[in-house]
Amino acid sequence: MKKFLKLFLTLNHSSITIYVTVLILVLFTFDNRFLNMAELKTIDLRFRYRGQIKPTAPVVMAVIDEKSLDQEGKWPWPRAKMAALIDRLSEDGAKVIAFDVFFSEPDINNNLLFIRQLEQRLADLKIKNKQLGRLIEENKIKADNDRILAEAMRHSKAKVVLGFPFYQSPAEFSAEPTPTDLKNRLRLSENAYYPVVRYANAEAKQIKHVLNLYAPEPNIEVIGKAAGAAGYIMALPEEDGTIRSYPLLVNIRFEGENHCFMPLSLQALRQYLDQPPMLVNIADYGIDSIRLGDLFIQGTAGGKMYINYLGPENTFASFSVTDILHGKIEKGAFKNKIVLVGSTALGAHDLRVTPFSGSFPGMEIHANIIDNILAENFLSEAQFYYFFGILAVLLISLLQGLFIPRLNAVKGILFACGLFIFYILLAQYLFSVSGTLINVVYPSLTLFLIYTTLTTYHYFTEERRRRQLKNAFVCYVSSSVVNEIIKDPDKLKLGGDKRELTVLFSDIRGFTTLTEKLQSEELVALLNEYLTLMTNVVFKYEGTLDKYIGDALMAFYGAPQEQPDHAHRACHTALEMFAALKELNRKWIQEGKKTIDIGIGINTGPMMVGNMGSKQRFDYTVIGDAVNLGSRLEGINKDYGSHILISESTYAKIKTAFTCLELDSVRVKGKLQSVKIYQLIGAHDISAEQKQAVNRFHEGLALFRNRQWDQAIEAFKAVQTLDRELGAAQIYIKRAESFKADPPPPDWDASVTMTMK
Repeated sequence: MKKFLKLFLTLNHSSITIYVTVLILVLFTFDNRFLNMAELKTIDLRFRYRGQIKPTAPVVMAVIDEKSLDQEGKWPWPRAKMAALIDRLSEDGAKVIAFDVFFSEPDINNNLLFIRQLEQRLADLKIKNKQLGRLIEENKIKADNDRILAEAMRHSKAKVVLGFPFYQSPAEFSAEPTPTDLKNRLRLSENAYYPVVRYANAEAKQIKHVLNLYAPEPNIEVIGKAAGAAGYIMALPEEDGTIRSYPLLVNIRFEGENHCFMPLSLQALRQYLDQPPMLVNIADYGIDSIRLGDLFIQGTAGGKMYINYLGPENTFASFSVTDILHGKIEKGAFKNKIVLVGSTALGAHDLRVTPFSGSFPGMEIHANIIDNILAENFLSEAQFYYFFGILAVLLISLLQGLFIPRLNAVKGILFACGLFIFYILLAQYLFSVSGTLINVVYPSLTLFLIYTTLTTYHYFTEERRRRQLKNAFVCYVSSSVVNEIIKDPDKLKLGGDKRELTVLFSDIRGFTTLTEKLQSEELVALLNEYLTLMTNVVFKYEGTLDKYIGDALMAFYGAPQEQPDHAHRACHTALEMFAALKELNRKWIQEGKKTIDIGIGINTGPMMVGNMGSKQRFDYTVIGDAVNLGSRLEGINKDYGSHILISESTYAKIKTAFTCLELDSVRVKGKLQSVKIYQLIGAHDISAEQKQAVNRFHEGLALFRNRQWDQAIEAFKAVQTLDRELGAAQIYIKRAESFKADPPPPDWDASVTMTMK
């Protein structure tokens, strides 16, 4: 198990999706029995959700129900009753009477048996009496129910169609029939043959892909010959016992010849349509099509027709046989109708399992088939059924492979459920509107397996990934940023990404001199206390600590977590770092320790951010010209007597929220273009004197740039009076005095070129 888990964790989302998809396609190609049975169950559900459809075919049912058995007696009835039924239906105008019962044995009639025994006894006694013989013959005819039924069929205005079953193998016979017996059975069933069968090729003539059986069980000759036509009764349930399809053709190959039979339902419809031309086209894969006049039935590879059940039992109008026999049915109820005669009584054993019911009358299956064919309301697999199934599997795999790894748990399950519901609704819509079947189980299984496998993979790898991320960043960013990265690691693009960020550099002034004055232990303790305090401030504003460079600290804002206000965060950090240092210096003075001063440089601009280094060791850092400028600004502080310098790009971002002093235009080392630099004074809550000092400084700077040296000197001296911490005022006084004595050239632009880093 551990080896399997270890191997599993070496995979990725794409490979998992591919492996699961290949597995499903293999199962789909080789027809997994369990999954195919599950697919059949989904078809049953589609029937139930679609609901009942009103029949359109002129089909009614004469049912041998419990009421009929109670009043007419135990089944089987004397066939004279069936003859009376034919008479009643014919008189009411029925066009076709189709029997979902068969008469394969002579009628059991004790009266006829007695008369025949009496006739034989008189013959044995050699008693000859014409009147007695005539009387015996008359009563024999009256008692012969088989003959009575045959006569009723012959004289019926309605066309009578008889049903008959098949034997599937010789084992079903008590004694294996002889070739003569088989030939006779075929002769008695020949009124059920398809009139014309056309084969596409020699292979098709073998009829390997339709139902091939052994022998028919025909009606007895006297009855079978009296009927105008016959059709087989052959319900073939699926493995779960449900009848979802019906064979359109049964073949018996005898003495090298095919004998192709048609079902009762199709024969009844043919007789109803007055026997139009009929043609069966057989291809090497099965039935290609059946044409019945203007009607066209598309075949299937197995020669079966999917039954588009219109609803549960009694969807078609039904009448009790006993009510018909006793004239209790309204006249005209059977006019121009196909009347199916069969049993719905529990003891008759002709109740079947269908998608709608577990006790569905077998005769009503024929009614559904007739309605499907006449209304051309077929249930059919989508064209290119297997291709469509494969396409659905591939599409679902692709969508899940693309989206599930990018979504969190809630969105992932919502996406998977939404995709499943969409596909189920599509399958139900196609089924309900056009009777089209598409595969549901394999695409659904694809969806389920890929989702659960990816979720399991995510479960086992997420904690490891969280630990790796936390270990990688806990020392560099605040805990809140780490938690955000762990929630959504996509915010962290490893390997490098160009983004606009703000970088902050902080350095201790005179650190070299400080190291000479302190013992190593004292220096380390001081440095650790200082850096801890400064790092806490960085983390407070959710900055990313890039590195410590000796006494220097480098941080940046806006990555890995996006921060639209990254420039503001950096400026708040700088001001609070300087305020915290003041408190720290007071503490150290009380402890008798040395104090320190710092300079901070801040710049905003495009930088490359990401994990950089080698495969063996890398750092999450930023690089670029904008980073270098931030470092230069930190170093320039000592030239202006300032503590926090920001670039003009940073100033553009924060000028409405902070008070800044435009300090100068400088060309830092390595750059030809000059940039404006600003001293960050504070937020807008500074004192009135500080605000006045800033304003006077800007006045002095304008005068200085206009070469009005005396007025500029006066303005800068006023700044010194208002705020002695603005050391840049003294620098400008010296510059003005110098230029007053030795004026700059005409092309002077007031910018300063820095020669030191």
